[in-house]
Amino acid sequence: VYSTFIQRSYDQLSQDLCINNNPAVLLVFWGTLSGMNDVTHLCFFDIPLISNIPNMVYLAPTCKEEYIAMLEWSIRQNEHPVAIRVPATDVISSGEPVDSDYSILNRYKVTHRGSKVAIVALGSFYGLGQSVASLLKEKTNVDATLINPRYITGVDNELMDELKADHELVITLEDGVLDGGFGEKIARYYGATDMKVLNYGAKKEFVDRFDLQEFLRANHLTDEQIVEDITALIG
Repeated sequence: VYSTFIQRSYDQLSQDLCINNNPAVLLVFWGTLSGMNDVTHLCFFDIPLISNIPNMVYLAPTCKEEYIAMLEWSIRQNEHPVAIRVPATDVISSGEPVDSDYSILNRYKVTHRGSKVAIVALGSFYGLGQSVASLLKEKTNVDATLINPRYITGVDNELMDELKADHELVITLEDGVLDGGFGEKIARYYGATDMKVLNYGAKKEFVDRFDLQEFLRANHLTDEQIVEDITALIG
């Protein structure tokens, strides 16, 4: 199903699928800011819609191999309804081994261990996370931790607690609308702690026939803008 049409199927997802905890598999296509761009077919509201339904497991692969592995696992398992946010743009082949079992829910993958700043880059924004980490190292010599969260529907409490030891800032990147989205889950988790959190995604608004690059800049979603924000916050 295209991301934009999730709004029309919400009742079926909630009432027919998730209440019964049926092990169905839903492939969500074009879940991205850079897909269809007319106001009736926006594809960036699916994360708040899907990820907040109880029992649902919403996965965000970053590459072809991860997508295939998640798809094979979701078809084999019979414990959960699973949705997969199929990579929409710049679908890459990582060339790296990926996990084949996703049954232990909400376990994020640390792809590079650094300190001070952690970048939690969801799904199709993982490449943006890599770019931010590289530019941050170039500009400030901060070696950031890079995390592929994989699960949109939950928080890796253990990892988030580990980051408190040697990190002062966590940023989240998501290729969708911010309100009700993935990043807010991380910010809420850290709410009573000293950890600073910056969430990056799109503003909650209807837009029509937008220029993508202008849209990304308006939403502060370029690597240069994000690195400037990080530098201003951590000094």
